[in-house]
Amino acid sequence: MTEWADRSATEIVAGIRAKEVSSRELLATFLERVERRRDLNAVVTLDVERATATAARADEAVARGEALGALHGLPMTIKDAFETEGLRTTSGAPELADHIPERDADAVARLRAAGAVIFGKTNLPLYAGDVQTYNEVFGTTNNPWDQSCGAGGSSGGAAAALAARLTPLELGSDIGGSIRNPAHYCGVTGLKPTYGIVPIRGHIPGPPGSLSEGDIGVAGPMARTVPDLELALEVLAGPDEARAVAWRLELPPPRADALEGYRVATWLDDPFAPVDRSVLDVLEGAVGTLADGGARVDEGASLGIDLGEIAEVFVQLLLGVLANGFPPEVLAAADEAAAALDPGDRSLQTFFLRGMAQRKREWNVVHERREQIRARWAELFTRVDVLLCPIAGTAAFPHDHNPDQLARTVDVNGEQRPGFETLVWAGLTGMAHLPSAVVPVGKTAEGKPVGIQVVAPYLEDRTALDVARRLHALVGDIGAPPEPALA
Repeated sequence: MTEWADRSATEIVAGIRAKEVSSRELLATFLERVERRRDLNAVVTLDVERATATAARADEAVARGEALGALHGLPMTIKDAFETEGLRTTSGAPELADHIPERDADAVARLRAAGAVIFGKTNLPLYAGDVQTYNEVFGTTNNPWDQSCGAGGSSGGAAAALAARLTPLELGSDIGGSIRNPAHYCGVTGLKPTYGIVPIRGHIPGPPGSLSEGDIGVAGPMARTVPDLELALEVLAGPDEARAVAWRLELPPPRADALEGYRVATWLDDPFAPVDRSVLDVLEGAVGTLADGGARVDEGASLGIDLGEIAEVFVQLLLGVLANGFPPEVLAAADEAAAALDPGDRSLQTFFLRGMAQRKREWNVVHERREQIRARWAELFTRVDVLLCPIAGTAAFPHDHNPDQLARTVDVNGEQRPGFETLVWAGLTGMAHLPSAVVPVGKTAEGKPVGIQVVAPYLEDRTALDVARRLHALVGDIGAPPEPALA
């Protein structure tokens, strides 16, 4: 059964349909692998009894020849930010350590309705609020390629579990790169869908029971192959129950049916958030491979906007969402500190303070700036079909649990840069509500994975996925991370 753990979700579903493998056999295989790779601390809560019963029902349906859902019998895990009926959902918070929801998050319900067998939850940082994955409830998740390094965040447990073959499919969430940077650090694929096309109700944060949609944040699939992302998107995308009374979602097909038909822009580095040479070499190689494969690469195509300006807008919008969860004393301190800031200071720390201290009228102004930037994106996509860019300036970096996240640094070309610069490349597309697929395109000389963002126009998720799939096929799969020897 071990070879089935290496197969894609799409291949596994096909194997179940063809009666080559049973859901119960697959579940046992993944559970055994979770137990064997406790060193990663990626899967933190299990639901073995219910998953076993669900897998048995799936196998019985296959035996009866019944019509099967798109994910029929597929064992999978869920990021612990999504509420799961009857199964502990903590969002990494001690105060939610015993929280057992009475209903599934909407996205989880769609996966179950399609036949998925949900057997566990994956680790994340406290309230999904970090680019590394650790918390007081479950501890630290390690990167399967180098356990001295983090797996990224906030969907770090999901990415580590996928890379280590503990699960074939995952549900992640992303507001500041939380699907995309773990996919990059762990060498798997992920899709940040167009904002609003996958229901987010049942995600923590906000607090349990929240009904409002926060700005920027999305739910989306993570996997090891792009076809698996496409499979999951078909299940997840669509209006929520209230909107479905009148609304339908019909995502357009990819813009081209061959690589030669695609016009590709690139933005691989920038002085505001520089990319380490070890990563940049891999990104440039991937772009060259795409060009050699027939794509028309236009390195001169540009948004015509300074990356620092986009970062400022993104951080202010992001803090407009996150600050809702800050205690009053933190917001009061931010108000006082922001009042003393130099108006010309454009550091990330300043952006954060201004975002925390903003009033609704100030958010209205920055929202208009966002819409002006979105118009620039729309104009760019009349001239090109996708844009390729980094998701972070470095490959996976050593664990750093300094509680002052703004004080953390990472080494970029020998210079200590603010650790939160990873948010800049994530925010470039997230604040504009655009779809972005991340696909691994190689490894650094140290053997760490490198992913690239494939950004497509608003609601053209299938174009992002199509180009990502073609690029992945050209550069080749990076394989599985090393495993410790069995005792």
